[in-house]
Amino acid sequence: MTTPIKVLFGFHAVGVRLKTSPSSVIEVFIDPSRRDARMRQFQERAKEAKVKLVESDGPRLAQLAGSHGHQGVVARVHVIDIAKSLDACLEALPADEPALLLVLDGITDPHNLGACLRVADGAGVHAVIAPKDHAVGINATVAKVASGAADTVPYFMVTNLARTLNELKERQIWVTGTSDDASQTLYDVDLKIPTAWVLGAEGDGLRQLTRKTCDQLVSIPMAGGVESLNVSVASGICLYETVRQRRVYNTP
Repeated sequence: MTTPIKVLFGFHAVGVRLKTSPSSVIEVFIDPSRRDARMRQFQERAKEAKVKLVESDGPRLAQLAGSHGHQGVVARVHVIDIAKSLDACLEALPADEPALLLVLDGITDPHNLGACLRVADGAGVHAVIAPKDHAVGINATVAKVASGAADTVPYFMVTNLARTLNELKERQIWVTGTSDDASQTLYDVDLKIPTAWVLGAEGDGLRQLTRKTCDQLVSIPMAGGVESLNVSVASGICLYETVRQRRVYNTP
């Protein structure tokens, strides 16, 4: 069976792949007109990984990447199979490690998804979940913004989000959604237990059925005149409060 191939672009996305799985990199296309220190360091890393480098001009790189934001670096790589299913991902968790999941409801902007994956990777999230409808999949733009996290954080798109949330609840994973009008804040709840954070798009928030399926709703305190936060910023706040609580709890 042939391994699927995809395109990555940008120093971060390609650099992380070179670091974590150099054997999966087929070839890297670079802009020969770019001769700055960053490009020289990147080329040295690629040569150390014994990856084929191909010089290409700007228009060719933009065509390969599907974007002009390639920074002079585009790679063809084999797709890495992180986890085959959400069930397999959860069943592989150590018994003493409470699940930490990020559920994104209605995130259609690839830049937002990429940023969410990046913060999820930093916080040690076990998987990110999104509905197949009204959501963006992993593409080259997402991978670039994620700075390598698209290759390290499992991303599952499910047919029925409410049903998936109920299945998480059956696994004793507490489903916590965010809402501006919630009566309690994220600082008022116990996040040391297995937790799935559910966040909606900025402005729209959670869809009604998703909201009703959550075990509880919490708000992020807002002290200024801004009414809402970008979903990636909100994700970072929620996930790292979870990390903080768990570290305090586990400290002797």
